[in-house]
Amino acid sequence: MAATIYLHWTATPYSWVRSGVYHTIVAGDGHLHRLHSYTMDLNAHTWRRNSNAVAISCACMGGNPDPWTIPPTEAQLEAMCQEVAAVARSWNWRAEEITIQRVMTHAEAAANRDGRLMHDNYGPVAWGGSGERWDFMQLRRGGPADGGEQLRQRIRELLAPAPAGAVGPAPLLFRRKASMTARGTSLAVDIDANGTSWALAADLLTLYDIPFEWNPGQCRILIGSTDIAPTYREDGVQTSIGHPLFEMGLQGGNAPVILRGILRENRAWCRVLEFAEALGITAFFAPFALGERRGG
Repeated sequence: MAATIYLHWTATPYSWVRSGVYHTIVAGDGHLHRLHSYTMDLNAHTWRRNSNAVAISCACMGGNPDPWTIPPTEAQLEAMCQEVAAVARSWNWRAEEITIQRVMTHAEAAANRDGRLMHDNYGPVAWGGSGERWDFMQLRRGGPADGGEQLRQRIRELLAPAPAGAVGPAPLLFRRKASMTARGTSLAVDIDANGTSWALAADLLTLYDIPFEWNPGQCRILIGSTDIAPTYREDGVQTSIGHPLFEMGLQGGNAPVILRGILRENRAWCRVLEFAEALGITAFFAPFALGERRGG
């Protein structure tokens, strides 16, 4: 059976982010916090529907006492639909396959609107439920109760063939090669158009004696370290960078994603400073250099 993608809201402010519940959280400005690999099951997002499932959630609807004082923003809805379309595309789903059986709001799942009788109806009261979950029954206050179908239609349109001549985002440019000192040795880096240093992830992991394994099917580096926690950077790498992405995460279970980088020249690159901050490595400036891992 094909996986199901579930669309949620967090009932929080726009800036809320926490791992362990949703695979991706969309901030109020549309920024994506991709917290867990889509190939891993999480245990607590959609009751009795957590297996073979992906959960994407907008951080919104946390107004008190009126949740609609923090409504879903257009940036969130667009980013969420773009992300679902990207996941669907990676699974070779066609636009016509974006049905309620494959992409559902939490309101629809709670009310068993896909025809699978998974549990008692805890969805919207308007649909005969207890009212516990009504995520995206409506996309705006007072709007029609077809939010799920509106979102699916947007996703279908994103999956439709691109018009002739359409182009994606221009890839981030790299200006020159350089080197820097890291742990007392010379590390080869590439400098991008913004002046940021990038290095091969394998070079950095090897330099700091961190065991790792590359999973080409998932574009994922699995690292064997137990003392790393994600930082949920506001400027984490997004698809708008114009290069294919890879993710770095811990081995085993539903461990969170640590950072994302880009695939360039068929190799995995990450921002040197982000790598240092994520893995607890001392950084120095003027000139930029890396020291030892703190506690590593």
